[in-house]
Amino acid sequence: MRLSAVARCGLLFCFAAFQTLAQTSERFTRADSLRGGLRPERTSYNVLFYDLSLSVDPATRSIAGSNTIRYKVATPFQRMQIDLFANMQVLSITQNKKPLRYTRDGNAIFITMADKQNTGQVRELTISYSGRPQVAKNPPWDGGFVWRKDTTTAQNADWVTVACEGTGASLWWPNKDHLSDEPDSMRIRCRVPTGLTCVANGQFRGQKPVNNGRQTEWTWFVNYPINNYNVTLNITDYAHFSDTYTAKDGQKLALDYYVLPGNVEKAKAHFEQVKPMLACYETHFGKYPFWRDGYKLVETPYWGMEHQSAVAYGNKYRNNPFGFDFIIIHESGHEYFGNSLSCADHAEMWIHESFTTYAEALFMECTQGLPRTIEYLNNQRKLIKNEHPMLGPLGVNADQKDTDIYYKGSWMLHTLRFAVNDDAKWFAAIKALATEKRLSIVYTDEVVDFLCQKTGINLRPLFNQYLRHPKLPIFDYSIDTTDKSRPTIRYRWQSNVAGFNLPVQIKTGAGQWQTLVPGQEWKVAPLPGNTAEGFAINMNQGLFALHAATQTTN
Repeated sequence: MRLSAVARCGLLFCFAAFQTLAQTSERFTRADSLRGGLRPERTSYNVLFYDLSLSVDPATRSIAGSNTIRYKVATPFQRMQIDLFANMQVLSITQNKKPLRYTRDGNAIFITMADKQNTGQVRELTISYSGRPQVAKNPPWDGGFVWRKDTTTAQNADWVTVACEGTGASLWWPNKDHLSDEPDSMRIRCRVPTGLTCVANGQFRGQKPVNNGRQTEWTWFVNYPINNYNVTLNITDYAHFSDTYTAKDGQKLALDYYVLPGNVEKAKAHFEQVKPMLACYETHFGKYPFWRDGYKLVETPYWGMEHQSAVAYGNKYRNNPFGFDFIIIHESGHEYFGNSLSCADHAEMWIHESFTTYAEALFMECTQGLPRTIEYLNNQRKLIKNEHPMLGPLGVNADQKDTDIYYKGSWMLHTLRFAVNDDAKWFAAIKALATEKRLSIVYTDEVVDFLCQKTGINLRPLFNQYLRHPKLPIFDYSIDTTDKSRPTIRYRWQSNVAGFNLPVQIKTGAGQWQTLVPGQEWKVAPLPGNTAEGFAINMNQGLFALHAATQTTN
């Protein structure tokens, strides 16, 4: 029952959603609102536990099973919403072994309870279903099942996986498909043709033959809250090997790797980068947050995905030009930001992606130092578009318009580091965010307020500029050398947000960097060393654009 603050304050959430939608010209469908909105049929109950049990048939590309949902009643109700895509057939919905009436509205199912559900009660219902789930055309960017074959061996084994971020977990299993509410734990039982392995999230609890030996049932238990879109299945004739990571306190973390049989030796060498990564992330974000469930990398036929404790890996054992495997480092970073600390609405996915993309830079700094990290960040900078706000419209499950929540978000956090101008304070604040908000759902203002409080600096104007406005702030300046013995710089910020005051470093000649603190009114200061020769602005410490007025000379 991991609930966000906005879910606990439904009226506030609805008002915020109305405000956000009022500021955009986008139009959303009823299906968008049913999926993304919080209405009494959703807020009246909180999920405690999912018990998902299903069979997967690669021959027919179909699934069939049930999900038992244990929930606690928040406010009295007799009608509730559960989500399951319209192409999937509901076979029955029961409570206390008695059938319940329900109606469909597209991908939403509205269930009428046989009796009133009273505040504080813990109840269960079971939904049985079947169908051929949506097939992903371009995973993981669009959601669905992936039905492939492992062509690396003569057995040509079936290779079945699923990824559903954005599109929604309800494309393949019935649940309360909203980010604001997660179960406290979950069991996943998956039956597959005998000879295949099913790797899901969490801790492996065992396997057994079923249906006269035609199938094997694999049981996994998730000991922690989990985003619905992180729930996954990975099915093929996997080879398995294991390792351990030793934390700074001496505790051992199980590392389990599931790869195609022909890739074992390659994977053993390539996955060695997991341990230095975990050490770096422990330094910056605290210990791995899903310790009892362990850490897994599972080979998939698509690029990758941050499935909790079962990270999807499909990068074909390749490092980037900076010497590390982007998929391992990025998707594992989501274990801290996205899986442990989670946003409450898809509009706030910047919380997941900005911090995780920034984690790549921190890994670079841990392993290769700050100058090389600046090179890496400048490669990211080339991908920033500045066309849409990073914070989207609430309550409608809107897709992100571009990749700025990754690269612009990473640069925003890098910029804030140098605005704080105290690495010990900045990194302590980031670590506190990851550890104190561990296993919790957060929203944008909560994250911003937390970092302001921990650093002791009002970072709100900077966050507001980068998150809520697409264009970069502009550093507007001119150089006056009329008095050659005392040249000056005239400067200000052009920004959308009052109080924007990002410091800017300048230098001349071979001198040291000196810091200006521009506001939105013009200021004048002498140039360092009383010379305009070799004038430079440090663009490696901040995300902004330049507007250089005509230089005034004698």
